[in-house]
Amino acid sequence: RGQSVPDPTILSGYANEVGESFRPLVPVPVVWASYGVATAYVTADAIDKGRKAATVSVTPSSPPSLSVPALLLTPVSPQAHAQDPMRVGVAVVDTFVWQSLASVAIPGFAINRLCAASLALLGSLTRWPLPVRRWTTTALGLAAIPLIITPIDR
Repeated sequence: RGQSVPDPTILSGYANEVGESFRPLVPVPVVWASYGVATAYVTADAIDKGRKAATVSVTPSSPPSLSVPALLLTPVSPQAHAQDPMRVGVAVVDTFVWQSLASVAIPGFAINRLCAASLALLGSLTRWPLPVRRWTTTALGLAAIPLIITPIDR
């Protein structure tokens, strides 16, 4: 997950994985709401990256008439240069697309399929009551979250 958003907010990026883990136990709108929370995180991270890209100062190229010491004394601030809308747009789109895939789509799909398969297998291989199978599936989904997100977060 993007580290530019404050740490407590990062946990909201994992909401859809938790929602998918609880899919056997909760109504589907609750799962979709968890995707809304994760998408809000991705959007906030993309906006944050865009703001940072907008405030990065660009070092001016040295004109032939200025010497290096004169350049060092020339004040350079983020406001001294026009913002590059292309740089800002690329930062926002790149972050949004990457985070949407890495934080929402890929882990959500993996947890969804793991939970669907485990619920089906528990139904065919055990005689456990349905509530036990559902809670076991949820526990497996929750336990798989660190295994799925750790390689993506690196």
